[in-house]
Amino acid sequence: VQLQASGGGLVQAGGSLRLSCAASRLAFSSYVMGWFRQAPGKEREFVTRISRGGVYTYYADSVKGRFTISRDNAQNTAYLQVNSLKPDDTAVYYCAASSPRTGRSYMNPVDYEYWGQGTQVTVSS
Repeated sequence: VQLQASGGGLVQAGGSLRLSCAASRLAFSSYVMGWFRQAPGKEREFVTRISRGGVYTYYADSVKGRFTISRDNAQNTAYLQVNSLKPDDTAVYYCAASSPRTGRSYMNPVDYEYWGQGTQVTVSS
């Protein structure tokens, strides 16, 4: 199983990026997909997640209204559109895949079996 995250970069505050997470050797449509981020010296934090069919999404309060998660099951790819970026959004962004199980909130990193390598997003003020 491989999750390949891409699309990060250096942007000015207020800018946008589109992050992608391409999955291989994974029954992609069977997994809840999530995005987390980790800033230097901080713990990995939940950003957003999307249901297997793409209907249900959930966002951390800090990104609500600015970030949008989506997925294309035919292309085995999840996306994270990040708009109105702030310097506080600077972090390594990770995508992750979780097999649905009762009791999972999908907001905790331990709920996810597979992780991408991360893509760096740096927002300058």
